[in-house]
Amino acid sequence: MAVKIRLTRLGDKKSPFYRIVVADSKSPRDGKFIEVLGTFNPLTTPSEIKVDKALVEKWLANGATPTDTAKAVLVQAGAMTADKYKPKVNAKPAAPKAKKKEKK
Repeated sequence: MAVKIRLTRLGDKKSPFYRIVVADSKSPRDGKFIEVLGTFNPLTTPSEIKVDKALVEKWLANGATPTDTAKAVLVQAGAMTADKYKPKVNAKPAAPKAKKKEKK
């Protein structure tokens, strides 16, 4: 079971509020989750982030991988360092384009 740290959306239309959760990578965005790590409110200035840093460290040590957005929120909250977890890079390089034959 691949476990991810990601955001799940709450709130009304045009007023988002997010929970930072640990969930199975195959479950839907707003579906079943394992544990709530904190909350994120992007509408306040500055953005309000509440995170249980001990739980974040526990899940990262157990192999949970944060999504790019969750990583940015956790770095902003000070729960993890930016250089520790780098975003995924495509494993396969793009295939070279075939050259067209010239007509004589």
